[in-house]
Amino acid sequence: MELTPFLKSLLTTSGLSAYETPASTIIADAWRPLVDEIQYSRIGSLEALKKGSLTSAAPGATPSIMLAAHMDAIGMMVTKVQDGFLRVTQIGGVDARVLPGTPVTVHASGEGKTEELAGVVVQPAARLLPASMADTPVPMDHLFIETGLLPKEVAAKVQVGDLVSYATEPVELAGDALAGHSLDNRASVAVLTVALDELKKKTHTWDIWAVATAQEEVTLGGAFTSAHGLRPSLAVAVDVTFAKGPGANGWETFPFGKGPTLGFGPNLHPFLFKKFEELAKNLEIPYQTEVIPRHSGTDAYAMQVSAEGIPTMVIGIPLRYMHTPVEVVALKDIQRAGRLLAEFIAALEPDFVEKIVWDD
Repeated sequence: MELTPFLKSLLTTSGLSAYETPASTIIADAWRPLVDEIQYSRIGSLEALKKGSLTSAAPGATPSIMLAAHMDAIGMMVTKVQDGFLRVTQIGGVDARVLPGTPVTVHASGEGKTEELAGVVVQPAARLLPASMADTPVPMDHLFIETGLLPKEVAAKVQVGDLVSYATEPVELAGDALAGHSLDNRASVAVLTVALDELKKKTHTWDIWAVATAQEEVTLGGAFTSAHGLRPSLAVAVDVTFAKGPGANGWETFPFGKGPTLGFGPNLHPFLFKKFEELAKNLEIPYQTEVIPRHSGTDAYAMQVSAEGIPTMVIGIPLRYMHTPVEVVALKDIQRAGRLLAEFIAALEPDFVEKIVWDD
């Protein structure tokens, strides 16, 4: 598949948490030729079914696997229109330190119509800030968004509650890397897309639910509700993790461009970790073990504890500068993770679930 154009299209749209429609529309168009059915959950997650060869068995007899990658993005929301400028608060984990100078899009809803306004995040001059902020990053409640419009025009066009998304354009970097906003977690949506594309050429007995989940950044709501509604036999969350880089070299970071990570810890099933690890070795796909000693902070937690409990795994894509407008990911890690998922699914036997044991 043409990975880079697809990913760039996802990085030039908004789709903030709880407002994912712009992103889900692009994903649905890409997935429709690769799956048999597409539906939406009640809170907006995109659920795509690719039927396995056992689908003709008795109702309820076909095992299924849910692949989850959240499509929502972090961003901001207008809290006040003040003298022609906009005050904002965060949606998800926005780092105010990187905001000044960032181009944004204000999704204005005033005057009975929607309109996208170009803007930029600005901060007052140092001499106009409290003395305690003279040498520190400026917190969000002291930042503004400038649109260039006159105060009366801003007041007419923008309402409290309007969304603000990043407007940085994706950039292809040397070394087959891509920079842009919302790679957390649309890089993983691309992983699922690569896997579905690979599976066009493979036979698989299990049904596959590829789910672009909603609201992961704020509630994990998409994974909770889709896992409960679909009741898969197994679940795999694909999300980004921290790549090594400037000031990030501890045990919780992983080499950039050296393969996906395989999660290991109480949020994840050790049997599934073992099977993914064996498969990665057999396929000579480079990987790293990511020790996750608690809640993984991903959709994996929501899926694992849904209903009576679902054996769950997490695959990570090392990413630099997480939750900034210039996240960076290696495209080959997306391809590797997609291939690993496809090969795992193609190898699933009808009785795989019966073999699962939790080894202490």
